[in-house]
Amino acid sequence: MSTEPRINDRIRVPEVRLVGPSGEQVGIVPLAKALELAQEYDLDLVEVAATARPPVCKLMDYGKFKYESAMKAREARKNQAHTVIKEMKLRPKIDPHDYDTKKGHVVRFLKQGDKVKITIMFRGREQSRPELGFRLLHRLAEDVQDLGFIESSPKQDGRNMIMVLGPHKKKTEAMAEARALADARKAERLGRTAGPEDDAAELDAEELDAELGAEELDADTVDAVETEALDAPAEDEAPEVEAPVEQPAAPQGA
Repeated sequence: MSTEPRINDRIRVPEVRLVGPSGEQVGIVPLAKALELAQEYDLDLVEVAATARPPVCKLMDYGKFKYESAMKAREARKNQAHTVIKEMKLRPKIDPHDYDTKKGHVVRFLKQGDKVKITIMFRGREQSRPELGFRLLHRLAEDVQDLGFIESSPKQDGRNMIMVLGPHKKKTEAMAEARALADARKAERLGRTAGPEDDAAELDAEELDAELGAEELDADTVDAVETEALDAPAEDEAPEVEAPVEQPAAPQGA
C-alpha cells in the first residue's frame, strides 16, 4: 500500500476542508472548487489528513514539498547517533607490542563514542588462572580511563572473560567533533592552494608602469642606431675566395 498522499484527481471525496498556500483556512468546499483553485494558483491539491471528516487538503507545490521532506529526513539520519558495540579479543599472556596495538584500537573506538566489549580468551591450563584475565582487564581499563569507564565489570563466561567499556563522550559529540576536524583540514588544504602568486596582482599600477618603462627604449633612438649601423663600413672584411672545382678523374687503362 502506498504511503504517499493522494493529490489532485486521485482524491475521491465530494468535499474537502481546504487550507490555502499560506496556511490560511478556506473552509469546507466542493472538490471541484478546490481543484479549480489549485489550477488558478498553479499548485497541487494535496490530501494531508485522509482520516478527517471531511478530509483536509492543502494547496502546495507537491514536488517542492517532497524534496524538502527528503532533505529533512536525510539531515535527521545524518545527525542520528547509533550505539555500536565494538569487540576486542585478547589472550591472558599477550605480548607487550600486541597489547599496545589492541589498546590503540580501544582508544580509537572510545574516541568515536562507541562502546567496547573486551574478551579475554583462555585456553588449556590458562582456565585455572582467571586472575590473569582480571589483572589484564583492569590494566586496560586504567590505561583508557580518560576516555572511558567500566560499564560492565569483568565476569567469567565459559572459557572467556568479558568486560564492557563505555565512552565518556556521547556519540553525537564525537560525530560533531569529527565533522569540525574534517572541515578544518579541508579549509587548511584550500588555504595552501592559494599561494603567493596572487600577490603580483596587488602591485601598485604606477610601480608596474615604471618597471616596464625602464625596460623600453625610445623609438627615435632605436631608428638612429639602426641607420648608423647600416651606413658604417664593414671592418676587416675578408675577400671572397672561389672554391676550387674538382676535375673528374681519368678512367683507368686509358
